[in-house]
Amino acid sequence: MFKSANVTVMTADMKRAIQFYVETLGLKLLDEFEGHFAQVQAPGLTIGLLHIEGEQGPTPAPSGSMSIGFEVESLSAAMETLKSRGVEFHDPVDGEAAQVVHFNDPDGNTLYLVRSR
Repeated sequence: MFKSANVTVMTADMKRAIQFYVETLGLKLLDEFEGHFAQVQAPGLTIGLLHIEGEQGPTPAPSGSMSIGFEVESLSAAMETLKSRGVEFHDPVDGEAAQVVHFNDPDGNTLYLVRSR
């Protein structure tokens, strides 16, 4: 029934969002359309970045209503790399099934790294 899936993130500043997702996180930029929409590729997920000025589009959801997780092999190595690129982490969870640490994109959307045990 479904061919593929993606998630779309609302952004206040397209240039800043692309820089974060591509340069900071290291994801691949697939397409960019006139500064209003871009797609970046994460393993197993396409992330759309949407910037609509004025009253013609959706309003960004309040922070905490959604999060995007990135599974990593080494939590400490991934954190070290992202810290060197300016990412600040918060709310670590060291659970029985996984280790999780949260961070935010420039618009305040919650992202997280997860390492399964």
